[in-house]
Amino acid sequence: MRRRHTMTRLLVIAALGLPFILPGAPAVAAPTTPPRQLTDVVPAPVETRPDTRGTFRISPLTVIRTAPGSLAAWQAGRQLAETLRPATGYPLPVLPVRSTPLPEIALVVGGADARIGPEGYQLDVTRRGVTIRANTAAGLFAGTQTLRQLLPAQIEAPDRQRVTWTVPGGRIVDYPRFAYRGAMLDVARHFHTVDEITAYVDLLSQYKINYLHLHLTDDQGWRIQIDSWPRLTTVGGGPGTGVDGVGPGFLTKADYKAVVAYAAARHITIVPEIDMPGHTNAAQSTYPELNCDGVAPAPRTDTAVGYSSLCINDDLTYRFVEDVIRELAEITPGPFLHIGGDEAHATTDEDYRTFMNRVLPLVAKYGKRASGWNEVAQADPPTDVVAQFWGTGTTNADLAEAAARGNKVVMSPASKSYLDMKYDANTRLGLRWAGYIEVSDAYGWDPATRVTGVGEDAILGVEAPLWSETLRTLDDIEYMAFPRLPAIAELGWSTAASHNWESFRTRLGEQAPRWRLQEVDFYPSPQVPWL
Repeated sequence: MRRRHTMTRLLVIAALGLPFILPGAPAVAAPTTPPRQLTDVVPAPVETRPDTRGTFRISPLTVIRTAPGSLAAWQAGRQLAETLRPATGYPLPVLPVRSTPLPEIALVVGGADARIGPEGYQLDVTRRGVTIRANTAAGLFAGTQTLRQLLPAQIEAPDRQRVTWTVPGGRIVDYPRFAYRGAMLDVARHFHTVDEITAYVDLLSQYKINYLHLHLTDDQGWRIQIDSWPRLTTVGGGPGTGVDGVGPGFLTKADYKAVVAYAAARHITIVPEIDMPGHTNAAQSTYPELNCDGVAPAPRTDTAVGYSSLCINDDLTYRFVEDVIRELAEITPGPFLHIGGDEAHATTDEDYRTFMNRVLPLVAKYGKRASGWNEVAQADPPTDVVAQFWGTGTTNADLAEAAARGNKVVMSPASKSYLDMKYDANTRLGLRWAGYIEVSDAYGWDPATRVTGVGEDAILGVEAPLWSETLRTLDDIEYMAFPRLPAIAELGWSTAASHNWESFRTRLGEQAPRWRLQEVDFYPSPQVPWL
């Protein structure tokens, strides 16, 4: 029987075009790397059951097996192969078959623990192989990101050193606490290119973030093409725009679609934001007719807020808004369209309510679910509108009333989750109006107890905004986001019971070799024991 099994292996190897390793041939010595543990993952898994007898080693013979006819599994397998091949140097063919005699990483839809839901996964590691089971493509992808972290750090980049590619044995059952786990990137105050945005997407996807909110318009720049109002980008997003006049640029519709597709392939949904009725100076300085007096204000490149407002009682305003919503909805497959609504200090309370009562139905008209900053709760919005809390306090009566009516809330308290806040007084980038935010501050709060009257059932999820007043490059983005972004990601994914600073800081420190290999320009916080 052993001889027959050996011959079967050799026939399969030959059919795959893989190198032969004959029985009895001497093994090539390779230096070992520090062993990983099932509990080393960020965000922390729901449940781990280690089995030290089940360590699996990826070798030149390993294949990635997917269920026949399952496009979701095949796509996840192809992505995993593309991640593992450069570092290992192994062929890792993706085989849509029911079984093989080879060591394998199997991706299977169905058959997992009943608790995992639409985004969770079950990962089993034995000496024979790795099996990831999930109910959806998103769950399989999440499982592969966990597998990625269970491998030696060198998986993040080809390395000259020989590495033993082992996976610790046992089982992980994992699923998210909240459905919405987001990050926001401001491309209005300073434009960031498609390449920079997609590079950020790659980093977000490793930590099970599933929404990227793009702040596309503000007083300092308009960054998305709108065909019916063409000068919004050529003028409002043109030369001299951005804070200090050094952040020009915009996304064409083709660019935006490319970002949406790239993110979707990594199970991240784009949430576009058009901020209004305030934060609109870029549009009003481009089109004079959007002002009540018909006179265009001067372009603004400073960082002041609260001075601009669309003309609330002019029908042209709503024609403009509807054009923008319609065109943006047409190129946004995701469910949400964010309408801003914050810091509308130049708009009276009555006018603000009038504006929201006319604009929120327009979002629904074009098939999208409206979200807005927490000020939108002042307008008693329909219960399907999502309010995003950005305040620094722990009480907000309007938000609590909206939650009681049934509105869902995304938690982004500025003093905890704003990634553009300085780490300390010596941080070279960022602002400090909401206070300094070290890693322990970003991690040390609970979304379900942050605001009185807004409990677990009202929370849709969390989001980590990154505003770009002081940012210029991808390195700047990385420096402010890492290591705080993984802290917010863990708040969104992991159970409240697993929340433990000592555990997190240790696991976070173990991410450093991966970030160095990926050339991530992270802040080496003194609070974290970096490897």
